[in-house]
Amino acid sequence: MATPATLPSGSLLDEKLKKSSPGKIGIAVFSLLLVGGVGYIARQLSLDLTFVHTGSIFPYFLLGVALLIALGFEFVNGFHDTANAVATVIYTHSLEPHIAVVWSGLWNFVGVLTSSGAVAYSVITLLPVELILKVSKGAGFAMVFALLVAAILWNLATWWRGLPASSSHTMIGSIIGVGITNQLLHGASGVSGVDWEQVTKVFKALLFSPVVGFVGAAVLFGLFKLLLRDPRLYEAPKGTEPPPFYIRALLVLTCTGVSFAHGSNDGQKGMGLIMLILVGTVPTAYALNHAVTRSQVETFTAVSRQTSDTLSRYVDPNAVVADSGQELEHFVSSHQFSGSTMLAMRQMVNDIQNEVTRYGALNRVPANMQANVRNQMYLVSETMRLLPKYGPGVSDDDKKVFGNYKGFLDRSTKFIPSWVKVAVALALGLGTMVGWKRIVITVGEKIGKTHLTYAQGASAELMAMMTILAADGYGLPVSTTHVLSSGVAGTMAASRSGLQVATLRDIALAWVFTLPAAAILSGVLYWLFNMMVR
Repeated sequence: MATPATLPSGSLLDEKLKKSSPGKIGIAVFSLLLVGGVGYIARQLSLDLTFVHTGSIFPYFLLGVALLIALGFEFVNGFHDTANAVATVIYTHSLEPHIAVVWSGLWNFVGVLTSSGAVAYSVITLLPVELILKVSKGAGFAMVFALLVAAILWNLATWWRGLPASSSHTMIGSIIGVGITNQLLHGASGVSGVDWEQVTKVFKALLFSPVVGFVGAAVLFGLFKLLLRDPRLYEAPKGTEPPPFYIRALLVLTCTGVSFAHGSNDGQKGMGLIMLILVGTVPTAYALNHAVTRSQVETFTAVSRQTSDTLSRYVDPNAVVADSGQELEHFVSSHQFSGSTMLAMRQMVNDIQNEVTRYGALNRVPANMQANVRNQMYLVSETMRLLPKYGPGVSDDDKKVFGNYKGFLDRSTKFIPSWVKVAVALALGLGTMVGWKRIVITVGEKIGKTHLTYAQGASAELMAMMTILAADGYGLPVSTTHVLSSGVAGTMAASRSGLQVATLRDIALAWVFTLPAAAILSGVLYWLFNMMVR
């Protein structure tokens, strides 16, 4: 591995920083967003907690500590991953460093606020189902804290060495470590440990996205050379002269797009864990979506009856279920369908309907029942997600019925309050503006043997933006770091300008070791935290 990255006085970035000053307008805008955001978060959180009535301050203390750690992860993610977005505009002189960083931070902010939440909950599905259902217990808290602390420590270690390692990769490794340790700790009762099918799906996205970045950026660079014959595009910038207007506009646009895409995709990884924290500490406020209206509940009642009747067609008349919750939990974790699975699901659909109908609205479900109703909804939703692959053959019309019912369950449980998005957006934006230099130097100066040209910067950024947005559309987490750094390498290879093998070796080693290192770290931390809460 390389020695820790320093910021030598001779670096191109240092020379640029000496000649520029922080963008006062950008900093003022972000400061206003910060103050306004913190005020909004405090107000919304206080309103949400009016539903909570407890004689102890411990849940609030635990909530505060957990949120601080979760937002710390997003802060580190900001200066670790988002720095990649500004490297090309800085080294092509399209934007001054301070302006570029503030601009990127603002668009990360917008990306997080407009995110769908699909990536957040695709990360959650990787976790052991029994820990998700028991998130308010000691083991659930141990899981969340172990995941976040392990990810923060590894991200800080790779950042200190100036290595563009992936926060997404780190999080997946941490999840695997917790799952395996949970299985080892509980033996036969550890159920599945990890949903390996989901892990494989996500890992494929992480594995192939750098390849897409490398090849796609190389192809785009080739198209640039074929279609745009302006020789200035393929030369290193002279002095501090900015690029031609049209290429400068493209570089700024792609920097904006990568920053937005990073916020929309990477920003969601922490959101799912924050929601687990909220459900675990104050389930009365966050176990169920209180924004679901009475009219929607009335519609749900009719849909529930239709779903129950549809399930009856697939129920084995000889099936017997002692505990529908345990039966569905076994199916979700093991993917082993039995004759009792459909009966258990029908029973739980009827139970959910009775509970919701009895109280008329989700915010009227008694405090001591909200977590249980959420768990029931989560189990049925996950069972329906897995049913097409592991269950019996279901007609297309019945699939539509199940999909309609599942949609309501997901709206009731897989939601993200607006203040959580604002908090993550602020943490990510602040992180971008604080610790960006080390990674920027690696991407801008240490991947290729020659200075980044305008066409190379535009090709790498454009490919990274398209890849991340496409992954976001499919609800898959990908690494901004790996996609962009591999894109820069692809353009260097396409132009035959040479690559710095030592840097690429270190990035590859970080890629290889991130998953096992994060897994070991999170596994050990989960074991320690588990011992502490027993």
